[in-house]
Amino acid sequence: MLTKQTYDRIKTWVYRNARDFELSLWKYYFENGSKEDVISALSYFQNEDGGFGNSLEPDNWNPNSTPYTTLYAINILKDIEFTDLSHPIYEGILKYLYSEKDFMEYGWRFCVPTNDNFPHAPWWNFSEEANVIESKGVTMGLSVFVLKYADKSSSLYQKVTALVKELLNKLVIDERFGEMGIGGYIDLVDVLKELNFGEYDYTLLEERIKNLIKNSIEKDTSKWQYYTVRPSKYITSPQSIYYNENKDIVETEMKYLIETLPQDDVWGITWTWFDNNEKYSKQFAISENWWKAVRVIENMILLKNFDFLEDNIC
Repeated sequence: MLTKQTYDRIKTWVYRNARDFELSLWKYYFENGSKEDVISALSYFQNEDGGFGNSLEPDNWNPNSTPYTTLYAINILKDIEFTDLSHPIYEGILKYLYSEKDFMEYGWRFCVPTNDNFPHAPWWNFSEEANVIESKGVTMGLSVFVLKYADKSSSLYQKVTALVKELLNKLVIDERFGEMGIGGYIDLVDVLKELNFGEYDYTLLEERIKNLIKNSIEKDTSKWQYYTVRPSKYITSPQSIYYNENKDIVETEMKYLIETLPQDDVWGITWTWFDNNEKYSKQFAISENWWKAVRVIENMILLKNFDFLEDNIC
C-alpha cells in the first residue's frame, strides 16, 4: 500500500511543480475538486478553431490545433465524466471536427506539418508515411466521439462510418497498429457495442483484442524502467473486461509503482526527445517536468482504482 505520508509528499511535489491544468486534475481526483475548474483550466489550451494545441500534450509545443491534442482533451473530458455538449468547450471541439482539418483518406493525421516549426519530440516530426500507421489510434478515438455526438446527417459522420467499418474489418488481419492502435480498438469496440453499431461478432473482436493485449504487454519487469508496454496502457481499472486475464501482471505493476517511487522525488518518465534533445534541450527539461506531473496523477489514479492506497487517503 502507498502510505498517507508518501501521499502527502507526492501532493507537495504536485503543488510545487504542476501546471495549473494538472493541478486542477489532481484536486479533482484526490481533493474533491470541481469539474468546472478542470474545464476552465483546459479551455486555455483550446484555439479559436475549436481544436487543441499549445503544449497541452507536453511533447508537442505546436500552438496550432492538431487531431491528437484534440483527442487528448476529449479523453480528459471523458475521464471526468463531463458530457454537456452545449458547453462552449464541446461546441468548439465539434466545430473543429466538422471542419475536417487534417482528415485524410486513411483518417486523421497523427502528426501535422506545422509540428516541425516548434519544439517537439521526434515522433511528432511530420511524416505522411508514419501517419498511415500511427493515425489508427487517433482516428479511432475521434471516430468514437463523432459516432456518439456528431450530427448523423453530416459529411463527417458518413465518412467516419465508412472508415470505422474498414478499421473493424482490418482488426482481425492487421499486425501493425502503431503506438495507439490497440488502445483505439478497445475504445472503439466498447462504444460500438453500446451503440449497437452494425452486425459484427463483437465476441470475436474482443477475443482478438485480448490476444493483442496479452502479446504486447512486456512481462519482464526489469524492462519497465525503459519505454515499453505495461498493463496500465490498456487496463486502468478492475472494471475492464481485459482485467481478469491479466490480473496478476496488473497487480505486479501496482507493487512496482510503489517500490520504484524515488524517496526524494516522484516517478520519472522513460523517454527523452532523443534526436531532438540537443536542439531543444531547454524545452525538453520543461516538458519532462510537465510529464512527471501527468504521470503522478495517472499512477495515483491507478493505485486508487486497484485499492493500493491506504484507507485514510482521499
